[in-house]
Amino acid sequence: MWKDRLPTIVAERVRLRWLTPGDVDALYDVFSDPDVMRYWSSPPLQDREAAGRLLQQIRDHFERRDLFQWGVALSADDRVIGTCTLCRLDALNKRAEIGFALGRAHWGHGYMSEALEALFGIAFDEMQLRRIEADVDPRNEASIRLLERLGFEKEGHLRERWLVNGGVQDALFYGLLRRDWMRRKQNE
Repeated sequence: MWKDRLPTIVAERVRLRWLTPGDVDALYDVFSDPDVMRYWSSPPLQDREAAGRLLQQIRDHFERRDLFQWGVALSADDRVIGTCTLCRLDALNKRAEIGFALGRAHWGHGYMSEALEALFGIAFDEMQLRRIEADVDPRNEASIRLLERLGFEKEGHLRERWLVNGGVQDALFYGLLRRDWMRRKQNE
């Protein structure tokens, strides 16, 4: 599919693009913030070296084709403000899970909604996925609202699924089918 790098996906105010070594500081800014990482199953990054290791992990996953993580950059200045991820790719069943993180300073502006809509275009059209899934902490109301606005349907409640910051936490499972996404796009 993609040989050397992820394709750039252009939306109105953001671009999803390949992450470079020049983005390590931006990755650190996003993934070191305890508020951004509050519902993740991993702790905030401790230092910039950890952000460098994160970038290398992202590239290693790309090489194995088991996770695709784009930087979400503002179109105006190309500064990375978050990431969007397709992971747990299952080519046989044509499905993947999504993940996303956005720097706190950019919450509430619709950037992630715009980024995910652009990502779904690639996922459903070019990658020919049939289904995209999301696993979300029930306390993460903002992400739940975002998923529901994008057409995801709640499909399950998995009890005591994760250890989050030392505590056991449930997960809500959401799904979006290609046919529902296409129908929604045709009605816009």
